Amino acid sequence: MATTIKIARQQKQVRGFVEDINGISLDMILIPSGTFLMGAPETEEESLERERPQHEVTVSSFFMGRYPITQAQWRAIAWNTDLKVRRDLDPNPSYFKDRQYRDYRPIERISWYDAIEFCARLSRHTQKNYRLPSEAEWEYACRAGTTTPFHFGETISTELANYNGANKKYGVYSRGEKGEYRKKTTYVDYFKVANAFGLSDMHGNVWEWCLDPWHENYKGAPLDNRVWDERNENDNHYQNISKNIDIFLRDNRIRVLRGGSCVSYPRFCRSAYRFDFNPGDDLNPFSFRVVCALARTF
Repeated sequence: MATTIKIARQQKQVRGFVEDINGISLDMILIPSGTFLMGAPETEEESLERERPQHEVTVSSFFMGRYPITQAQWRAIAWNTDLKVRRDLDPNPSYFKDRQYRDYRPIERISWYDAIEFCARLSRHTQKNYRLPSEAEWEYACRAGTTTPFHFGETISTELANYNGANKKYGVYSRGEKGEYRKKTTYVDYFKVANAFGLSDMHGNVWEWCLDPWHENYKGAPLDNRVWDERNENDNHYQNISKNIDIFLRDNRIRVLRGGSCVSYPRFCRSAYRFDFNPGDDLNPFSFRVVCALARTF
């Protein structure tokens, strides 16, 4: 008989602002400053050496998208060629589409370079500095003060997240239970479960790009939320994507993906799990959410 595991459902008032993208809303949530342990302890089930050594990271406050960028938000920017900075963007790249929920599904089949162009265009449209999160920012935002493998707790359920939970051997994490395999993305906030910071869909559904070049482990990692890049140790290039986009589009170093996806097994959806891929690959289901450093709040 399976053991029942208590899974936290967070409800908390959050601060942020709503960006208007040609009539499409983009909810940005204030992520407060703080300190956390990044990575996984050796005692965490199915954790890997790429997630160690655990190290304390101090994070400055920033704004982050409540959800991954949706197909409607993507189209609002991609269709507008007046905003083009360097690259053309396919307005409809996603594999998972349906008439009823298409606008609310996360965009996917997005390369890191595509995400960089989107951020540059969004910055031009809003006159704010939008970018991808650093790897440290992503994990800090995902954990939202938790130290467990998932912000829900010690395990995960397909009633709370979208991943492959049907596989007899790999579809269960720790003492959790077997669940569904939907084989497609769900629309954002389908599960109505946010973490303590107010962010949804941080586990499963779509992989999310981060800014950082790939490192095999955390030896020598920064102790703050800057992008870990030996070619730009002071992080200044990453704070203005539009100004420095040519640098990024010429950079072919492997980049970081986080969060797992609708086709992933639960161990890949852990807060600490790290994945690496070529920045030019736009496989399914690669996606992203955006970060903004400064903006007004409500």
